[in-house]
This record gives sequence, structure tokens and C-alpha cells, in this order.
Amino acid sequence: MQLTLSPEQEALRKLAREFAEREVKPRAEAIDHTGEFPKDLVQKAADLGLLGILVPEEYGGAGLDHISFAIFVEEVARFCASTSVILDVHASVGTEPIVLFGSQDQRRRWLVDLAQGKKLAAFALTEPEAGSDAANLTSTAIRRNGGYLLNGTKIFISNAGEAGLYVIFATTRPGSGATGITAFLVGGDNPGLKVGPKFKKMGLNGSAIAEVYLENCVVDEADRLGQEGDGFRIAMRALDSGRIGISAQAVGLAQGALNDAVAYARERKQFGRPIAELQTIQNKLADMAVKIRAARWMTWKAAALCDAGQPFTREASMAKLFATDAAMDITLDALQVFGGYGYLEEYPMARRVRDAKACQIYEGTNQIQRMVIARELVRV
Repeated sequence: MQLTLSPEQEALRKLAREFAEREVKPRAEAIDHTGEFPKDLVQKAADLGLLGILVPEEYGGAGLDHISFAIFVEEVARFCASTSVILDVHASVGTEPIVLFGSQDQRRRWLVDLAQGKKLAAFALTEPEAGSDAANLTSTAIRRNGGYLLNGTKIFISNAGEAGLYVIFATTRPGSGATGITAFLVGGDNPGLKVGPKFKKMGLNGSAIAEVYLENCVVDEADRLGQEGDGFRIAMRALDSGRIGISAQAVGLAQGALNDAVAYARERKQFGRPIAELQTIQNKLADMAVKIRAARWMTWKAAALCDAGQPFTREASMAKLFATDAAMDITLDALQVFGGYGYLEEYPMARRVRDAKACQIYEGTNQIQRMVIARELVRV
């Protein structure tokens, strides 16, 4: 792994940073307060080629690597975690399964629209009784007239109600666990797909998360992703890559919190001098910076292994575990630097703390990450 970014990666970082500072930063507070889904920011990201960052050029994408993807997600998350997770879910778990496992016909039909922002993507695996136990799906896909009839309920689906494409997982052999799970590409306009009300959450307020109901949802065989029984493997590969994005989101959240804390510490005076000169504040800032650097390198290492075609499950789980725990610690410490002002909603720290908590939960809780890491360590 190179210890410096390539010229292409540096150019991508410059593009993403300018987009985040110009377009995302001014909107972050309002998005959090109103719960507005930032459709215009999604389209602006698409116009810059950022939605198709992992899509091959032949399908209208940028054809870039996972380090570039991580850089993009981090830069946006420095200012708005809601916008970041919308773009992350679309680019990774929503779109990448088609890149990796889709037929030529599926790639032609979906990837161009996804890369250009004409359609937003969602990933629908989790169910009310199948969260961490993802193999225990009860949604069914029964063969009917050359296609499938899908029935079931999905929960905690990011981009629900906004997506034009849902990657949906259901069992084609009920009771057979992981080996019976199959993946499907279902359009958001399918009459058998319904979306419940947007959940009210403690954070990530601009991100649309809701239940998705499959009610005699008719899907053509041409919209099955992979073969019957391939779904669990497809989902796990998507989540491995997705954890690179969540790790990068956590790094961005933490970096934004540190930047805010440093700026405030330079301005805030107590005992006749800026609090940045107090050793106890300096110690906090130093610890934050060390954790961020470590989390970023762990994220890039997982991304580099992914790009090299090497196993990266363990490294992605390690990055996700460390980066998201670090983001939670760092946002809390940054809030403490702000003192009483940090507890006020008019300052950004309360939002950052609320947003950081979600990173420890979605795309595999950090308890699950420890299980994955341990399993990889003891694998014979």
C-alpha cells in the first residue's frame, strides 16, 4: 500500500472537499433541524460524477477505486453526516452489487441511471426479526409465471421512499437459512413495493429511513441478481465494502468535530488566555488527532486490499469498529471542549454526537464486528 495518495486521488479529494465546503456545509444545520432530504445535494454530487464513483466508465461512472470512495464520503461527513450516508449507501451497498454480480443486461439497465443520479439506490436486507442475524430472513420469493412473487417486511432501510432501485433479499427456500437467500433488483415504482413513514431518529435527520413492505411484489426473473441462493454471499460482500464507507463517514464526523474544537479553543478565553493554551485541552485535542489518523489509515488499508482483490473482511470490520468507536469518543470530547455551549443545538457539537451514535449500529453493530474479527482470527 502506498503511503501517499495518487494524483487522481488527490484530484478527487480536492473536488469532494470543494463540493462539501461550498454546497454541503451551508445546509448542514438546516437539514438536521428540518429533517429535509437534500435531493438537490444528491443531484449536485451526481453532476460532479460522485454518485457513480465505483461504477465503471463504460456504464457512465467514474470508475475510481475504494480509497477515492472513502475520501469522498469522509469529506462530505466533515460537515453533514446525513448527506454523507445517503451518498454512501447509494454508491456502495446500493450500486456496487450490480457492478460485481449483475448481468450485462442489468448493468446496462441500471448503472447509467444510478451513476447520473436519475435513480437513487437502497439496500434492503434487515427485517424486524433479522437484524444482526441476517440469515434468518422471513421475506419470501416464490416462483410465479416465469418470475417471482415477493412478500415480507424490511426495516431500517436507508433512502427508503427516495430510491428508484431497491436491492432486496428474500428466501427462495424458506427454512434453509443463508443458503436459501436470493437477491433481487426491484424498481421503486413497482406497485407491490410500499414504503412506510420516515422514522423520527435521534440523529441523521436528513437521511430517509423507513420500513419497506413487499405485498405480492412481482419481479421478473431477469431482475434476479445472481443465481438462487447467491443472495447471502452478495449481501455479505456488499456489507464488507459498505463498512469502508461507514468507517470513512466516522472519520469525517470525527475530523469535523476536531476542526470545530480546535477553532473554538483558539477563540474561547478563560483565566485570561485562550483555552487552547491549557494543557488539559491540548491533551484532548492531541488524543482526538491520533485516533483520527489511525482510523483513517485503517479505513484506507481495508480499501486498498479491496481494490487489490485481496481478502479484506477482517480489515473492513476492524476499521468500522475502531473508526466508529473513535467518532463517538471524539465527538463527546469535542463537545466537552465547548463546555456548556456544546450542549446547545445552535452549535454543531450536539448534532455531531447524535449522528456519531448511528455509526456504531448500522451496517453491522460493533458487537457484530468483534464477532467477525474473532471468526477471521480463529479460522483454520
